[in-house]
Amino acid sequence: MINRKPASVSEVQAFVKEAPRIFSHGAGTKTALTVSVDGVTTLDMTLISGLQEYEPEEFTFTALAGTRIVDVNQALSQNGQYLPFDPPLVEHGATLGGTVAAGLSGPGRYRYGGVRDFLLGVSYVNSSGELVRGGGKVVKNAAGFDLAKLMIGSLGTLGVIVELTFKVFPAPELFSTLQLDFDTLVDALQALQQASVSHLDIDAIEMAPTESGFGVWIRIGGSAKTMPARIDRLYKMYNQGEILNGSDEEIIWQQLREFNWVPGGWSLIKLPMTHGRILALEGEVKRESMLRRYSCAGQIGWLAVKESPESIEPVIVKQGLYGLVILGSSERLRLGEYPSVSFYSRVKTALDPINRFVEV
Repeated sequence: MINRKPASVSEVQAFVKEAPRIFSHGAGTKTALTVSVDGVTTLDMTLISGLQEYEPEEFTFTALAGTRIVDVNQALSQNGQYLPFDPPLVEHGATLGGTVAAGLSGPGRYRYGGVRDFLLGVSYVNSSGELVRGGGKVVKNAAGFDLAKLMIGSLGTLGVIVELTFKVFPAPELFSTLQLDFDTLVDALQALQQASVSHLDIDAIEMAPTESGFGVWIRIGGSAKTMPARIDRLYKMYNQGEILNGSDEEIIWQQLREFNWVPGGWSLIKLPMTHGRILALEGEVKRESMLRRYSCAGQIGWLAVKESPESIEPVIVKQGLYGLVILGSSERLRLGEYPSVSFYSRVKTALDPINRFVEV
């Protein structure tokens, strides 16, 4: 294995041209996705960083792939703007390129959509060492083949991402959260459904098992002037719960966004979910060696396991699920049946015909 740390896009191109096999990564915050393979040149992209363009009045910015999201957030906050898809692992040093390659979004994706809904354009180095640009630097750009979207969740197998353009939104003045507790999973799922159809402009909805049952957290954001009435309306919808504000409120979402609930040394698996699958899965995993969180009103599942991820693959297969290992270590990152393998294979052949980029 050869480790390289390019300091410019031209160096990335040179390293790609000279190496028969390439694997690129960012800050390594998604530990399971940062692999070391014999005979493969590894590109550490963290020096390819910096905000290239930022137009607050246009609500867009362009930055190099190794730019830390915490630095982007700081620049955006100075203009009252933010990334609504709530990128995970920011405090751990997550980069823009790594977030796009992993296809990860946080709790805030519920209202505004995930990373794919905010990525406007991308520049990447292809298997021939050429710099390719896809998408654009303006919000209204839909012409041509959408290469930017193909890079989301590609895990570095289609090219080396070097630059990205995002759109951003005005940041809410403040957030409030209603915390609910239920004795049964059925009651908690009913609360998720009720919130989903309430038309209350909810920012995030999360659910997790607790010692006594199941907890549900419903977050809304907006102006300080309208927040009291809005959170009161949400409270009255359930006629129970605790309203959280300030630091007590923020710490809940910080723990979810940063995966601080996952014990050290455990693995974390992301799974697409439905309410029916949550019911079935909960019947299978009620053991101390498995921790669960259900995000985006139950559309995304996060499963933390103490043992190897492969040991729970029978459960994943039984439920007809597909899992991607994000944290920890695993012999295989994809568990269960990958639903888009045929489409991916065609894209891989078209964009990387010489198979230069390692498939993890």
